[in-house]
Amino acid sequence: MPRPIWNGSISFGLVNVPVRMFTAQSPKDVRFNQLHAPDNSRIRQKRFCEAEGIEVPFDEIVKGYEIAPDQYVVIEPRELEEFDPKATHTIDIEEFVHLDQIDPIYFEKAYYLVPDERSAKAYRLLAEALAESEKVAIARFVMRTKQYLAALRVVDGVLVVSTMLYADEVISPKELDIPTADDVEVSERELKMAAQLVDSLTVDDFEPEKFADEYREKVMELIERKAAGEVVVAPVAEAEPTKVVDLLAALEASVAAAKEARKAAASAEG
Repeated sequence: MPRPIWNGSISFGLVNVPVRMFTAQSPKDVRFNQLHAPDNSRIRQKRFCEAEGIEVPFDEIVKGYEIAPDQYVVIEPRELEEFDPKATHTIDIEEFVHLDQIDPIYFEKAYYLVPDERSAKAYRLLAEALAESEKVAIARFVMRTKQYLAALRVVDGVLVVSTMLYADEVISPKELDIPTADDVEVSERELKMAAQLVDSLTVDDFEPEKFADEYREKVMELIERKAAGEVVVAPVAEAEPTKVVDLLAALEASVAAAKEARKAAASAEG
């Protein structure tokens, strides 16, 4: 069984629900090490002082914040300590909102909350109250000296807490140069075909297991083949000719292709 990464309790009014926190996500990626090509030996990163041209021991390293090019304000660890949030070991619920009021852009990382023997009833009560009200709790908690804003919700009877970004950490689309309806004219026919394409690709339920990281799978297959001694020759990529796309024609072709794919899938299931 996985080990908990945090122990504490949910503070819900005057009720405390002791819980253990487990990570709910396990991102997978293919990580490579840097090697020296002639002998495949590992390349190591060193702490190097540009001014003196020497390697620096760890005890001579301090923290500095760059305020201008090559100008830094040095901050001592003791100066930061007084700002460290107090580790209260509680997830303090501050308010409740409907989930659709939170833009997914604010969500960061998710964790499962598991009750201990003492809190099974209180845990179930909170989970069922959230499910029945169809709301999520907005809370704060401290983990590893950092205070997090979080959303607490119930998923299949299990409490899930998701850390969130603060408002000033989310970039507003107003800062980007995005064309508006005043800049670009869309015809009724184009809009109708786009709606048909959305409808033809709409499914009743999202099934995440249908999707896989094809790039990662192919890279891992390549690694396994080379590790087994196989000589792999990379295919030569052919340049695709640049096409001038007729938007309406592309939409119509996409709708037709989606319908054919639906029919083929239905026939295969039948």
